[in-house]
Amino acid sequence: MNKIAAIIGGGVIGGGWAARFLLNGWDVRVFDPDPEAERKIGEVLDNARRSLPGLSDVPLPPEGALSFHEEIGDAVDSAIWIQESVPERLDLKLKVYQSLQEACDPEAIIGSSTSGFKPSELQEGALRPEQIVVTHPFNPVYLLPLIELVPTDKNAPDLIERAKELLTSVGFFPLHVKKEIDAHIADRFLEAVWREALWLVKDGIATTEEIDEAIRMGFGIRWAQMGLFETYRVAGGEAGMRHFMAQFGPALKWPWTKLMDVPEFTDELVDMIADQSDAQSGMHSIRELERIRDNNLVGMMRALKAQNYGAGAVLNQHDAALKPGALPTLDQADLSQPILTLSRAVPLDWTDYNGHMNEAKYLEAFAAATDRFMEIIGCDMEYIATGGSYFTAENHIRYMQETHAGSRIECRTQMLLGQGKKLHVFHSMYEGETLLATGESFLLHVSLESRRPSPPSPEIEAAMARIAEAQAGLPYPEGAGAAIRRPA
Repeated sequence: MNKIAAIIGGGVIGGGWAARFLLNGWDVRVFDPDPEAERKIGEVLDNARRSLPGLSDVPLPPEGALSFHEEIGDAVDSAIWIQESVPERLDLKLKVYQSLQEACDPEAIIGSSTSGFKPSELQEGALRPEQIVVTHPFNPVYLLPLIELVPTDKNAPDLIERAKELLTSVGFFPLHVKKEIDAHIADRFLEAVWREALWLVKDGIATTEEIDEAIRMGFGIRWAQMGLFETYRVAGGEAGMRHFMAQFGPALKWPWTKLMDVPEFTDELVDMIADQSDAQSGMHSIRELERIRDNNLVGMMRALKAQNYGAGAVLNQHDAALKPGALPTLDQADLSQPILTLSRAVPLDWTDYNGHMNEAKYLEAFAAATDRFMEIIGCDMEYIATGGSYFTAENHIRYMQETHAGSRIECRTQMLLGQGKKLHVFHSMYEGETLLATGESFLLHVSLESRRPSPPSPEIEAAMARIAEAQAGLPYPEGAGAAIRRPA
């Protein structure tokens, strides 16, 4: 039975929470009196289905069920997580807590998406203040991992730990903020940058586009992968942070900034910023900008994933939690049929200018299937560390149907030959029951010391013999041998 999350407030943020839970296998119940809530959440879900699954190299759980409710009590019934994302009005939030706490499970966690209020303010006068914490996300919630988890001393340690575990289970990075403060941590930085940007525009120093270019062409890229202090530590050179602070610390007293003042929001300033923003980005619809944003975020996060750093490390940890049971082992697989060796969604960065999966990415997918088959027969990283592995000698790919971003694909592998130094496999890639492509590979077992062909271990020989016997009744697959000559 799926876990249940209740989403109270279905705007952009609430919709992002709904998508994050749904695509990680939770059932989601939404309460929002806005008659457009279902449409708005549907648009967020469309973006999420296209982008989130492809961040993972293993399949996400089957999508949960989404339902909309006219009564808040129906939405929170049986929910173990309740996420409040109503507008930033304290009186409204307190009223919502009163209604939902009268109906919800006392053990459920109530998280608030508030970007500014402290948890002690949200707990004021609540029926069960110990149930309420701040869980502040970042847009798009279905992609960005950070959640600022802010409790008070009224929240029991076990509730905080449960919150961390549940957030981690759906791919978030819960940052436990141990002392409450207005606007938490990240938004305080954003507000400082925002105030300075307003002054730069008001004083005619820079346009909105020039400010955005200064961020995205420079320090924004550095911050995305290394943050603030680690970036400055590197800037300090071999002497590190102490040298950096000694060199640049005095500059804080120079008249560089106006961070303690805020420009007045006059009609003139608002019109100036709005007009410049229209000139900068008005050629794109909001939906187009969201897709541009998501494409960029996925590409950056997948690059960080390859380095196991920052947000990429969080993605790898989530994959590791999903991986057990995602693909069968030698003992779990039905060896009489082609073996499932790949199951994943197509990432956004696997598609090209034609809007479908690039041919090079088919090879990447089939290579991953080959790697998994090697693991199944015993040629895993532990074995490779002993000095033996398989090298690919020849590949052949047939492209049958288009494949698009977000498509859930599987590769099923038939072993055509597994004897001595030779391994010949045939992969079939499917979306559902539709055959998308086939990939055929011929490999040789080699000694990593001599870099020459060598016999595999007896255990690998035995595993291949077991598969060969089980698959002996399978027909030779159509298209096999078109480029790779079947060994005699």
